[in-house]
Amino acid sequence: MLTVTTVNVNGLRAAAKKGFLPWLEATTADVVCLQEVRAEAGQLPEEVRAPEGWHVLHAPAAAKGRAGVSLYSRREPSASRIGFGSEEFDGSGRYAEIELPGVTVASLYLPSGEVGTERQEEKERFMEAFLEHMVKLREKAAADGREVLICGDWNIAHTERDLRNWRANQKNAGFLPEERAWLSRVYDEAGYTDVVRHLTPEGEGPYTWWSYRGRAFDNDSGWRIDLHVATRGLAARAAHTRVERADTHPERWSDHAPVTVAYDLG
Repeated sequence: MLTVTTVNVNGLRAAAKKGFLPWLEATTADVVCLQEVRAEAGQLPEEVRAPEGWHVLHAPAAAKGRAGVSLYSRREPSASRIGFGSEEFDGSGRYAEIELPGVTVASLYLPSGEVGTERQEEKERFMEAFLEHMVKLREKAAADGREVLICGDWNIAHTERDLRNWRANQKNAGFLPEERAWLSRVYDEAGYTDVVRHLTPEGEGPYTWWSYRGRAFDNDSGWRIDLHVATRGLAARAAHTRVERADTHPERWSDHAPVTVAYDLG
């Protein structure tokens, strides 16, 4: 089994003080993908930067205090890469990948966007460039007899089942028709599968992000935006999934919850 967890930590230094480290010590995951790290490696405590038993790849953003992704792997990768060949985005701390036996695992932090602003234009440029990368990555992996798994905060809820308050968000970034259509292209044209939805085809959610404002967490008024997106061969081997939602609001160490999937590679 290969067990992979993805979580947006909403600032790794802050998360480390709130409970990330005990979680990391207890997890059974073989690979952990982090997003919104918001720190350079040298700014992290040693037990977070390079915890015992893990091989770690940090990809900070050139803009200090923003974005940043990391991958923790119990097995030493045969190769690693930061960025996906984009002059605009390779220094933005939004993508990194590692090579493990038979599978490429990536951590993605797709821009959140904001309607009517440069941030939304940036998100659209990223989406266009990243879709092209996904197609090339899948084709290369297929030629090499490998699978691909891109985990992360995709910042798009695909359908009405993926956020509780969808009616009020139809004109907001994260649930725009064009964003949702782009995610459909990821699945229909680029040849990938939403693994958690594949494993849980019925019902709403499971949600992975809840605003700190109001009682969103207590009311489970959330969004499902933290995804495992895999090539179809790997998605077919997904055995089970869980969202590691905290029991109570004070026990949260991020506004996102870890999303874990076990893949049967045997």
